[in-house]
Amino acid sequence: MGSNRTGRRRFLERGVAMAGLAVGAVRTASSQESAPETREVNPKGPYAYGERSRFVTSGRTNDYPKGVFQGMFGPRQNAPLQDVAGIITPAPLHFVRSHSTLPDTDPQKYRLLIHGLVDRPLDFSLEDLKRLPSESRIHFLECQGNSSPGHHAHRKSDFATVQDLHGGTSCSEWTGVPLSVLFKETGLKKGGTWLVSEGADAGRYTYTLPIAKALDDVMVVYGQNGEALRPDQGYPVRLLVPGWEGPYSVKWLRQIKVVDQPYMAWDEAIQHSISRPDLGDKSRWYHFEMPVKSLITRPSGGQTLPGRGFYEISGLAWSGAGVVRRVEVSTDGGRTWKDAKIQGPVHRKAHTRFTLPWSWDGSEVVLLSRATDERSEVQPSLDELSKRWGFSTKETWETADHAFHFNATQRWRVMGDRSIHDAMWS
Repeated sequence: MGSNRTGRRRFLERGVAMAGLAVGAVRTASSQESAPETREVNPKGPYAYGERSRFVTSGRTNDYPKGVFQGMFGPRQNAPLQDVAGIITPAPLHFVRSHSTLPDTDPQKYRLLIHGLVDRPLDFSLEDLKRLPSESRIHFLECQGNSSPGHHAHRKSDFATVQDLHGGTSCSEWTGVPLSVLFKETGLKKGGTWLVSEGADAGRYTYTLPIAKALDDVMVVYGQNGEALRPDQGYPVRLLVPGWEGPYSVKWLRQIKVVDQPYMAWDEAIQHSISRPDLGDKSRWYHFEMPVKSLITRPSGGQTLPGRGFYEISGLAWSGAGVVRRVEVSTDGGRTWKDAKIQGPVHRKAHTRFTLPWSWDGSEVVLLSRATDERSEVQPSLDELSKRWGFSTKETWETADHAFHFNATQRWRVMGDRSIHDAMWS
């Protein structure tokens, strides 16, 4: 009897909570509703490769408005993080950064050459790689310029979205061979302290990497989310450097040379070096690990709330250092904070989903989140990051060409008219 009362009480409590939903936001079912539309089915059977519903239209967008620089750098597209459920970004929605024309490599002719300061220079076919011990791991990738105020749309659009501002990151399950396994095959000579990795794209994209990181958790991958890599993600083989900025994860990998020093390749010395006030306006060439970061994806910029009532605030957090230990959410512009629920599964160097229940009373509010990782590093506010980097005013961020590894807390302003706007600067 007591059990029945307890169950009834829980049911009633749940009903009271759901009663907070905006009036009119939930429609009553009616026999007058039209029957669902049907679509013609291929008479030859089910679709050979699954399609999503025609009502789902989420897709990638150009990183630059109207395709600026597309001809110079190749495809550059942002992921619709505000539409992603869970922590895995579907491969067709994964963000894209490329620096030249994409290759079209026949997998039967593919070879990966490993040479330089090794005992046995070897080249591996795709089948060779697939015969070796493999691993599948979930990791995020992030463009080093992701979220950069001068690079993206802060204060340039009344309805800037998560995709507009932060869509240069995605998270996938990657399958391949640990690079350490390949080096057991080739051997390493004394003095080999750096790698030079080169892609097969038209520009021969090249980046250098410390051997210590390579032997730790770097992978040579051929699979993404259960299938072969997509062409814009490096098919047939790419490098994956977990937790470090995206440029280290060279796509269309064709060779790795073991050397005794960093080579300062053009892409890293010219393309990816920036000056900062805290460095005496000198440029820093190597940035390595991505910092702890989080953002609320729903509700967020460009969205409109149906009305007052109950909502679940949801977002993503990640850190190049490893596991996200804590996420806090503020619904009053940072004056007070509440611990959000971290949903499982939680992986190292991967997107982590967090949620917090919230009742909106219809007044103007500012939402933001901050994350803490396993090293106890806390995501900074814009003021804290400005002081750390020697930026005297918020306007300085706007005039900077890039601000690599920008991880200040993202602020969203919910207006009384139910619209949501980027409020980074207010």
